[in-house]
Amino acid sequence: MVDSKPWSEYSVSELKEALRNRGMPVSGRKDDLVQRLEKSVFEATIAEEVLSEEKDGNLFERIKMIPLPTMIVISLLVVGSSGGALIYSDEIIDFIQGEPDYVLLEFDYSMTRDYAQTLVDLGHPEWEGRMSGTVEEENTANSIKSNFTSMGIPSTMDEFDVNIFQIGNEPDLSICMPGDIGTIFGGPAPCSTADLNREIIQFVHREDYVIQGYSGSVDIFHSENAEIIDLGNGSDDSDWASAASKIAMVWIEEGTDGNTDLLERALANDVNSMITVNTKVNCDELVMGDCVPYFKGIDLSRFDFIPDSFGFIMVSKSVGDAISENVIEGDGRLQMRLDVDNQAVSTIHVPCGIIEGKSESVIVIGAHHDTVYNGAGAVDDTSGVATLQEMARQFSILQSRLGDPEYTIYFCTWGGEEEGLWGSKEWVDKYRGMLSEGMRLHINMDMNHVDLERNNGLTIYGNSAKDVETLRGISGEFSKEYPELSSKYNVNVNSLASSSMPYNSDHAPFVYEIDDRPDDGMDYGKAVVCYGSGSSEYHTYLDRMDRFNEESLAVSGVILGSLVRYLSYGERA
Repeated sequence: MVDSKPWSEYSVSELKEALRNRGMPVSGRKDDLVQRLEKSVFEATIAEEVLSEEKDGNLFERIKMIPLPTMIVISLLVVGSSGGALIYSDEIIDFIQGEPDYVLLEFDYSMTRDYAQTLVDLGHPEWEGRMSGTVEEENTANSIKSNFTSMGIPSTMDEFDVNIFQIGNEPDLSICMPGDIGTIFGGPAPCSTADLNREIIQFVHREDYVIQGYSGSVDIFHSENAEIIDLGNGSDDSDWASAASKIAMVWIEEGTDGNTDLLERALANDVNSMITVNTKVNCDELVMGDCVPYFKGIDLSRFDFIPDSFGFIMVSKSVGDAISENVIEGDGRLQMRLDVDNQAVSTIHVPCGIIEGKSESVIVIGAHHDTVYNGAGAVDDTSGVATLQEMARQFSILQSRLGDPEYTIYFCTWGGEEEGLWGSKEWVDKYRGMLSEGMRLHINMDMNHVDLERNNGLTIYGNSAKDVETLRGISGEFSKEYPELSSKYNVNVNSLASSSMPYNSDHAPFVYEIDDRPDDGMDYGKAVVCYGSGSSEYHTYLDRMDRFNEESLAVSGVILGSLVRYLSYGERA
């Protein structure tokens, strides 16, 4: 239908979308946008003639009789002196043209294993991870930038100084069971070095316990006999006040809140330190009879201050049971020593390979190259970065054959994701002008990997209905050209409202933070996200290359890459 209301009655978001569709600047206040659109209005006799037929219900019959070039012109026109717009122009063109002949992007998934192995090999010599702000993360960023250069793609490297915690010496967690000598009147203190027949139960870092995001440093020794308070699932109804100046223990089960909520409750009640026990995630999947601990961060924006002496770890179910049995209900004594600077400022890196297009409008393809500190992150998100690099290589080849694309294409990898999306947030902030003026689309690949022994699904979703529809068409073409892969992997493509896009990965700043003045109506950025399935090793020490399935990366690599190819080169083979 035709909407003939004045431009002044449109929201800012709608005005900016109309300007983008016309290839016009979108900066300025609402009055500026309206004025810009009104100046673009011109009369078109043929458009008025066609549209007048809508009253008789014969619009689409008339459209069928119009030559395609004329129809394309009509679809771009602003009709009438009132400043109204033809809001279904894309639908009309699709109606006339039918389904496009999508040309799929070439993709060599064997290359992704090489890219991934190179990144994994750059991990910490003991802890395996490429934690943000470390030399391992810096080396990773430099390696990616070097790969762009070897592909013939110009590249940049941005550095940002942000508040990311730094882990120092190897942590220690253990239980001391006092010996008989320590119980004799006048004898040595229980669990002191003089307590010769004491028993030490030593737990293994990363396997038995994992430091949580923005923990501070603590030195709690066996000799202190620190009291531990079991708070169940740590809900608001739990007796947090009873854990003041003590160690709180919370059991992660269905309904347990996340780290941010738990930390807020702990700090509000002067808790000394906190131990969470995993009884919910990956149980019996990775280690029979146990639930492996994993890393999780917090939403730092919800805290004015986090004390530098608050210890925060997650332990496995078996360790939680041991603490409960031997310390809370027994005579054992806990020792917890953590060397973490949670007030530190660290440098993170964002390398970008840039294929210049014919216009200043941009498509940004992204994945995060950092990992949790406690594991290699082969799936999260080495898989996404490996996919991105192969896509970049293919587009470099395509540019040499077909020339410059319509859009400038950025291939960027982010540091700082695991600690709070730092890299993508800072990059969006730095390049907000460019993005607000001309970002066509952002594509985020975070764990776009499938472990076929456990699942077969990939999910692609976005807040750009037109692009989602194109992705469905490309997915259908993928099924025809790659029947073997299509039979093994199930691809779900979904459209979401902009306000429903989750704020859980690096696409979020592109959706929600390009418009930093939303008071007059949020102008959401357009994004498409892909994630896979089956990675029970998520954020654990077991996320290694032994379960890496490079074949699965071809699915998202081809489908998402073909969307960018279609936007950039149309149907050119």
